[in-house]
Amino acid sequence: MTHLNKFMISLVTLSAAVTVLPAWAQQNPEQHAGETPLMMKTSPGYYRMMLGDYEVTALNDGTFELPAHELLNGMSVEDVRKQLAVSYQDSPVVTSVNGYLIHTGNKLVLIDTGAADLFGPSLGKLLTSLEAAGYDGDAIDEVYLTHMHPDHLGGLLDEGRRAFPNAVIRADQKDLDYWLSDDNLAAASDANKGFFEGARKSLKPYLDNDQVEGFSGSTEFGDGIAATAAYGHTPGHSVYVVESKGEKLMFWGDLMHVAAVQFPHPDITIDFDTDQEAARAQRRHAYEDAARLGYLVAGSHLSFPGIGRIRLANEGYQWVPVNYSALRSSE
Repeated sequence: MTHLNKFMISLVTLSAAVTVLPAWAQQNPEQHAGETPLMMKTSPGYYRMMLGDYEVTALNDGTFELPAHELLNGMSVEDVRKQLAVSYQDSPVVTSVNGYLIHTGNKLVLIDTGAADLFGPSLGKLLTSLEAAGYDGDAIDEVYLTHMHPDHLGGLLDEGRRAFPNAVIRADQKDLDYWLSDDNLAAASDANKGFFEGARKSLKPYLDNDQVEGFSGSTEFGDGIAATAAYGHTPGHSVYVVESKGEKLMFWGDLMHVAAVQFPHPDITIDFDTDQEAARAQRRHAYEDAARLGYLVAGSHLSFPGIGRIRLANEGYQWVPVNYSALRSSE
């Protein structure tokens, strides 16, 4: 018997098997679906991968609807919608908020914390995702903030208490100085005052316990982890690089927000960028470097888990998500 014949016999056998309905379905085929409500929720989100000897866990804080057509600069509303449509999207575009946990073997480092209650009810799930991944807030040794917008530091608090009571909180001193300044708060527009108030509220319990440490520009933290200054989105916006055994992953923070638009058109900025020109230049540099060297990148607002690579495509770039892999169990 040929291999093809064996395959066809197996396929016929399988088809016959799956058409046999259980007893309840034979009696009333509509009963099961009709009496079961829609779940209307998803499970906690985490994704694990190895980077050399390090374990990296992407943590989902949730998603929210971003009105990209109102916020992006350098492209008409019509062209924004057309570019989104190429990726079968529209505006408002559903946008992920991601945090990342690095297990070096010596310490647990969390990069950004999600929004907690500062950004609406569809976010604030990072701690739940962290627990689902097998950790709790007490275990975190260090928290590195890419910047101090509410969807990146709001998760420092859990119902008003420190979510990471044993952690050192690190951020570029320029961002600390800017967002904690009384003068800047007073001068901010009513629409932006909440950004300053959110930063103050989230950091206060850690400041009171001397757990906040500023750094200046590009800084080495040991264990193959370093910060690189990427000022523009905020005055102290930082990206973090993690390297282990020749493998490299760059955590971009908010270098970009809307993948479907800003990869093919890197010059498009967003209203959230404090310095539009600097943010554009930082994005250009990051894209060029990542495409040329081929290392992994992670973005706070790339579709979860937000890890992948980029490559040149025409006059812009193309996002290539990481190929999904389930870690092998040690058992």
